[in-house]
Amino acid sequence: MAKGFTLWFTGLSGAGKSTLAERVRETLLERGMRVEVLDGDVVRQNLSKGLGFSREDRDTNIRRIGFVCHLLTRNDVVAIAAAISPYRAIRDENRALIGRFVEVYCQCDLETLTKRDPKGLYEKALRGEIRNFTGVSDPYEPPLSAEVVVDTATEDVVTSLSKILSALEALGYLSAGGRAAYRDDEEEAVQARLRELGYI
Repeated sequence: MAKGFTLWFTGLSGAGKSTLAERVRETLLERGMRVEVLDGDVVRQNLSKGLGFSREDRDTNIRRIGFVCHLLTRNDVVAIAAAISPYRAIRDENRALIGRFVEVYCQCDLETLTKRDPKGLYEKALRGEIRNFTGVSDPYEPPLSAEVVVDTATEDVVTSLSKILSALEALGYLSAGGRAAYRDDEEEAVQARLRELGYI
């Protein structure tokens, strides 16, 4: 069984986090991996019901998602988090807690987000009708060194998905052959057997 890790999607509302998280989930399940998705909206309805949108409440929500990801990761499950997670310090806090952490920044410009917003929330926020709206009247701090950056304004889903999977392979979380990468002890056993057979 492969080691668990956390794939953390961050970006503004409507930037494609949930869509890409679901596509990654489907791909990893096909590769025989155990996967759970923690979507920001779903978590707020269940794990974080009652929290508002103050800085403190947002931090609490993201810490809760991070803690669940930590538990899943250490039990060799791939945890995929898809949450705006606007503040860099809390994302970095979760990175330190979890360890096996891959950050995916879903970058998208405000004009594109406003055009693709079916509820018109960005337009309302720009008119001042919605307070504390991330990216308009509340800050969003983009990652400084995310492992993966996808530009969902210019890339299609297939292109962004390919970038994410390629990064996971390069980082050793997936094998290039399409299956989960070996655990360290499995890798050592394979290497030892190959040596016994004279292949290496």
